[in-house]
Amino acid sequence: MRLNTKILIGFGIALIVLILTSSASLLSIHSLRTQTKRVQHTYQVMQQADSLNTLLREAQSGVRGYRLTYDPAFLQTYARADSVLQRLQIRIKRMTADNATQQIRLDSLRVMTAREMSILRPLTDARRGFSPSDLTTTLTTDRLTMRSARELFVRVKQEELRLLAQRTERQDGLENLTPVFVVVSGLLAIITVLWLFSRIVRELNDNERLQKELQTVNAEVAHRIGLIRELAGRVVKGDYSVKIPTTETDSLGDLAAQLNFMTQSLDQSFSALRQRNQELDQFAYVASHDLKAPLRGVMTIVKWIEQEHPDELSAQLRAYLEQMRGRLARLEDLINGLLAYARVGRAANARTETDVNALLHEVAELVVPADFQLKIGPNMPVFVTDRLSLQQVFTNLLSNAVKYHHQGHGHLAVSCRELEKQYEFRVQDDGPGIAPEYHQKIFQLFQTLRDRNTAESTGIGLSIVKKIIDEQMGTITVDSAAGRGAGFIFTWPKG
Repeated sequence: MRLNTKILIGFGIALIVLILTSSASLLSIHSLRTQTKRVQHTYQVMQQADSLNTLLREAQSGVRGYRLTYDPAFLQTYARADSVLQRLQIRIKRMTADNATQQIRLDSLRVMTAREMSILRPLTDARRGFSPSDLTTTLTTDRLTMRSARELFVRVKQEELRLLAQRTERQDGLENLTPVFVVVSGLLAIITVLWLFSRIVRELNDNERLQKELQTVNAEVAHRIGLIRELAGRVVKGDYSVKIPTTETDSLGDLAAQLNFMTQSLDQSFSALRQRNQELDQFAYVASHDLKAPLRGVMTIVKWIEQEHPDELSAQLRAYLEQMRGRLARLEDLINGLLAYARVGRAANARTETDVNALLHEVAELVVPADFQLKIGPNMPVFVTDRLSLQQVFTNLLSNAVKYHHQGHGHLAVSCRELEKQYEFRVQDDGPGIAPEYHQKIFQLFQTLRDRNTAESTGIGLSIVKKIIDEQMGTITVDSAAGRGAGFIFTWPKG
């Protein structure tokens, strides 16, 4: 495992331990805070219950004082209790919503409080007279009701005291446990970091020792690689007889042996290739002389027949002779096309500064008839390239656009778009178009889309175009559909 990977894993473990211990500490602190809030909540419930009990007793004392003295000041406590008791009971009930038992008790207490206030309310009316027996009965009922209410208050408070004791116990436990969590978390983080540091120091020492060993090995390897680089340079220059002296049996030794074998094989292959090229040149010579001579002889015989026996030739025979002349011309074009296709890439053409705009005008004068209009785009580049090959590409594309046009006149256009390392040219016509299923077929040798009796064609022109562009490391595609014209798009290197 690499040192960087080990360091990352170590730091990952330390980070995980730190996150876990920190999470445990935060959880403990959060639990302590929650228990503290619950204890405070219990105190608040008890305080509110005491306030409710106090208000009810003060209301009772005030009403009794009023009945004894008929001093309206005693009724202030009753009036305050009457206006506050209901809101206070709602507040207590909301605060104990999570305790079903307390809710039942508070419902009963609300009933008792309402009954007590209904008992005290007639006693606050000075105009209402009470007989001694009625007053005694009312006060007795009041006393019994207050006794029941006090019992409910006691139960409510006892329940809250029980919750307070339980929550206080949990709070104390968390107060004792939280510092332990924090201390343990810190210790674990320190231990992990120290362990990681020791591992890193050990790995660094091992790496330093290995680097010293590798320096010695690298010096030897660099020398042997230098020999291999020297062999590669000489091979690039065409010297395939070079060999690398080696007796080692390691990987570089095997590589040197393979390179020696490769140079030997290349020497033999290039010798055979030179022989094949010589044979191909001989074939080209034979094809251009020995094959063309009989063709020209037959053409001459056809011409003599037409000149010496004009009256003896019927219209049908003249048509046959015309067809023969066309077939002979196509055969000669086929031979010339095959020779041109074979020569592509075999000879290094001179690279010269080329003005594409001027080049297109030269091509147009040769292959574009007067009935056709050629529009040349404004962004034609001037750059150093293989001018002859580029001229051959434009010549074939424009002549094809004219030859296969379905009318005797038309519009042609050439445009250019500059890319990062190439120029993208587009040759567009308004001819009959090419269906998508034929877009790849047209670049194959001897493939034409029209009947040979309709248009004399060898089917080699676009094959030559594609081979030239392939030699230039470019691409060519067709953008066309039947009846919508054809656009040939090809890329050409800038330099």
